[in-house]
Amino acid sequence: MVSVENIYKNYSGQEVLQGVSFLINKRDRIALVGKNGAGKTTLLRMLAGEETPTSGRIAADKDMTIGYLPQTMQTASESTLIDEVDKVRDKDDVKSIGLMERVILGLGFERSDFTRPCSEFSGGWRMRIELAKILLRKPDLLLLDEPTNHLDIESIQWLEQWLGQCGSAVLLVSHDRAFLDNATNRTIELTLGRIYDYNVSYSHFVELRKERHEQQVRAYENQQKMIQETEDFIERFRYKATKAVQVQSRIKQLEKLERLEVDKEDMSRLRLRFPPAPRSGDFPIICDEVRKDYGTHTVFEHVTLTIRRGEKVAFVGKNGEGKTTLVRCIMGQLDHYGTLKVGHNVKIGYFAQNQASLLDGELTVFDTIDRVATGEIRTKIKDILGAFMFGGAASEKKVRFLSGGERSRLAMIRLLLEPVNLLILDEPTNHLDMQSKDVLKAALQEFDGTLICVSHDRDFLNGLVDKVYEFGGGRVREHLGGIYDFLRTKNMSDLKELEVTERPATEKRTAAAKDDCPKTTAKENYEQQKAEAAARRKREKQIADTEAAIAALEEQQRQMETLLAEPQNQTQDNFQKYDHIKREIEQKMYEWEILNDA
Repeated sequence: MVSVENIYKNYSGQEVLQGVSFLINKRDRIALVGKNGAGKTTLLRMLAGEETPTSGRIAADKDMTIGYLPQTMQTASESTLIDEVDKVRDKDDVKSIGLMERVILGLGFERSDFTRPCSEFSGGWRMRIELAKILLRKPDLLLLDEPTNHLDIESIQWLEQWLGQCGSAVLLVSHDRAFLDNATNRTIELTLGRIYDYNVSYSHFVELRKERHEQQVRAYENQQKMIQETEDFIERFRYKATKAVQVQSRIKQLEKLERLEVDKEDMSRLRLRFPPAPRSGDFPIICDEVRKDYGTHTVFEHVTLTIRRGEKVAFVGKNGEGKTTLVRCIMGQLDHYGTLKVGHNVKIGYFAQNQASLLDGELTVFDTIDRVATGEIRTKIKDILGAFMFGGAASEKKVRFLSGGERSRLAMIRLLLEPVNLLILDEPTNHLDMQSKDVLKAALQEFDGTLICVSHDRDFLNGLVDKVYEFGGGRVREHLGGIYDFLRTKNMSDLKELEVTERPATEKRTAAAKDDCPKTTAKENYEQQKAEAAARRKREKQIADTEAAIAALEEQQRQMETLLAEPQNQTQDNFQKYDHIKREIEQKMYEWEILNDA
């Protein structure tokens, strides 16, 4: 179907791909793996026709169609969700409306979202819209670059099933091991500009790669020994006339020798240890009938849970169900109803995406870590930075020149070196490759404090947590056991449709009504959805009012900053007013986020 023939790709004199060749056949489901910077995205872009190789050729069957989902995409459509996705639906297929709904719901949207303008959705949800459009086009070849980055566990499971049944050939990049195992059956590794093609799942590939690496190391060491012995011979007999012929022969032998290479950046033996955790009380977190409201919207209620010292727990659930909101309540950043106690001598280390904004932009990457590292760990700073993709010259970059993802990784490293006894990590693996995730996971497994991890990465959570709290429908439910125990329980309760998730009572009534009236047509259902849009107008007005309030508060904040710039105005009263305005802005921002996710 697609033939990649001897591809080379150079950027500014650096050879990213060197003589890459492989075939993509019909119904192949291929995982493209390799370290960050190995050329995975470059190869996808060339297959999609968005870049050209420096040399070599890509040949495809005539009339073959390709669907490409990049890591980032700008979507500025003012269409509603349903109308935007409807643009790619096969209008001649009477069943396609039902299929369209299945895809949209499978990717985590609610029916109440159908008539929302696309411009209202966050970047992550817009990526889901683009993914829905690509899947519905049913291309011959799907090229997906990190498709799970913006999906929750249930949506990832649904996508796995879809890819297994859709009939398209698939080539995808992902750092989610479980997703790769479930969605692909062939693995292509990009390393040192070349590829290794394995006709096996990702987990089997890892075993074979380990064997290959060991063979490479042995071959490399044997060759280095031979080179050293040859060079010693040349040096010893260089000026002896009786050995001249042999010396020249050995020199030519070395010149013709193809030097073997081994991935010298392998960090598999690196162990990152947390500083010893100061002892906390027996119960770091106790929640009793905790409820959080934003206006008339209740995010969750009746939350009663106890997290014991040393426990490692996961917060899971669909986006917008309150996982981060409860974390912020624990951090004291949000008001709430009910009782929430943080235990005796609890020292919290908190990681969220916005932590990156708190880093000093004028420090280098190395200095940022050097300032918090203590003891023996100081001798391993460069190794740690390398394991988190800051090797070599990258460690000398100033923080202000880093991308958002790079700043997040740096903030994570900084947190790992601070002495805390309760770690709260909100989506810690979003910007980590598999090697970095391995290093982080191993460190967390050895961490002797308490851990709360908000994540959709099943492989990362597997073997790390021993309790799962499920957020959904305004409630938080406790599940004893690991992440796969939780998933097995959930699947047993609903074997037919993994993509159907728990919905609000009104949504369930709508679904039940649909089941009781099988003669209801797709057109009637669509008209019903339009009618339901009227119920959303009140929320849309709340969004507009909240945005206006934020703008007014930000103007007050700017005025106070100008006032406080003068020494004579730096009074306790003015500082309190400034802090009050900042808290109000933060509160309104959270209200805005919840209203948009509702």
